[in-house]
Amino acid sequence: MVEGNETLKDSQMAYEEALDALSSLIVNRRRCDKSGDRFELMFEYVKMLDLEESMSQMKVIHVAGTKGKGSTCTFTESILRNCGFRTGLFTSPHLIDIRERFRLDGIDISEEKFLTYFWCCYNRLKEKTSEDIPMPHLFRFLALLAFKIFSDEQVDVAILEVGLGGTFDATNVVQAPIVCGIASLGYDHMELLGNTLGEIASEKAGIFKREAPAFTVFQPDEAMRVLKDKASQLDVQLTVVPSLDPKLLHGRKLGLEGEHQYLNAGLAVALSSTWLRRTGHSQLSYVEQSRCLPEQFIEGLTTASFEGRAQIVPDKYTDVESSDDLVFYLDGAHSPESMEACGRWFSAAVRHNQLGNFKNQSEDNGSGTSSNKLQGYDNDEARKKSVQVLLFNCMAVRDPQLLLPPLIKTCANNGVNFKKALFVPNTSVFNKVGTHGLRETDGQVDLSWQFHVRRIWENTKPCDKGSDSKGTSAVLEEESEKAEVGGKNCENSTVFSSLPLAIKWLRDSVLQQNRSVRLQVLVTGSLHLVGDVLKLIK
Repeated sequence: MVEGNETLKDSQMAYEEALDALSSLIVNRRRCDKSGDRFELMFEYVKMLDLEESMSQMKVIHVAGTKGKGSTCTFTESILRNCGFRTGLFTSPHLIDIRERFRLDGIDISEEKFLTYFWCCYNRLKEKTSEDIPMPHLFRFLALLAFKIFSDEQVDVAILEVGLGGTFDATNVVQAPIVCGIASLGYDHMELLGNTLGEIASEKAGIFKREAPAFTVFQPDEAMRVLKDKASQLDVQLTVVPSLDPKLLHGRKLGLEGEHQYLNAGLAVALSSTWLRRTGHSQLSYVEQSRCLPEQFIEGLTTASFEGRAQIVPDKYTDVESSDDLVFYLDGAHSPESMEACGRWFSAAVRHNQLGNFKNQSEDNGSGTSSNKLQGYDNDEARKKSVQVLLFNCMAVRDPQLLLPPLIKTCANNGVNFKKALFVPNTSVFNKVGTHGLRETDGQVDLSWQFHVRRIWENTKPCDKGSDSKGTSAVLEEESEKAEVGGKNCENSTVFSSLPLAIKWLRDSVLQQNRSVRLQVLVTGSLHLVGDVLKLIK
């Protein structure tokens, strides 16, 4: 037993050592700028790693976009894996573990393989870089690592999600993709990509390559004009695809929740079909005129999974007799358009209490809710009052005045009003990668941004005129006054000095209610926040 513990400890230390080395590549939080930040160095790094030949033969699907690109990639990977191909998927950011960014056949790369490929790339680049050609910064290194992994693992298809923008993104070192996709466009990263939809679309269209067909979804007119113009300049065939018709799934549901996912699924079907045709597997592809999706496509679309996007997780900490006294609804929305989509999903989910989804997701993601407990859902459970709480944070580069109103309005229009909003600082730190990238609770933490966001919330939130049975608001207010907040507590909102304190407050509130209330907590505004919550509750 001692020997086994020592082996585990050595393994953990080796992994932490790699993450420390990876953290040394974080130079700043900006992954690109309008000049490309010497983008041409990516080609030098590819040469240093002897990846030129293998990358020229790699059968790549390349996807950019403001929102939905990660989901589109996830659907695409799942479809092609169910068609029998060995898949490699590169996405960003990760929520809990850096290895989430690299999936082989739908599974995060193993720690052993990650370490092998990491040190191979890191040591080779350390040896060959110089003052003129310095070590690549974090995201570029991760993209290079993905190319190395997919090359050596001999994947049949590599699905690459653009990190930021398109033109100067590290993934755009790929020169001959099989097919490209542009997911929904909106306003995000404007300090880098431009202040208009046209400028943003121009950056995204930077992934277009001659002789590689491209697909997109319906876009705002300004963005669509730019995409079509860019495609025309390169003689690229650009096709606009509609949302997937739910009838094609024969009564089954998409693996990713939310009505907006049918748009991403439609794009994924087009990308997968085109990849199959262009790689000599037409017999497996979907022909629109047939109005019948191949079974492999249906299986791929309905079994796809992507943590932190429209994800429902009952809190195990309070799971004594009931599985849903405290339920977290997690969605990493961080643009005005995605916040609206998040609001629609959350409203529909809480309106129907999503009990069936609790069972399905618990079985799929190991959240610990047993079917026996769900079958015990009785009249007492049905009489519980559902109370909605918002747990929010967004990066300072984003404007909460653009994020909160569409969320509040969408939820209110669907009959959902938040009884309380909680605002917290970041738990993750951005100069560290990995499990030790969590900041200890700091009594001196600057909460000015959280108070600023709360003021916007208080000025925007509509009055909730709904009934308040058994004094729910009073109990929530009493509990928040007990919490260690960074300043004055408002009736409808509280600023907490740390995320763990906010989670503790939620759990204490459930216990104070004697299980007469079901707290439904929407966690949104930042994928970093979603990841931190998952770390704490799982």
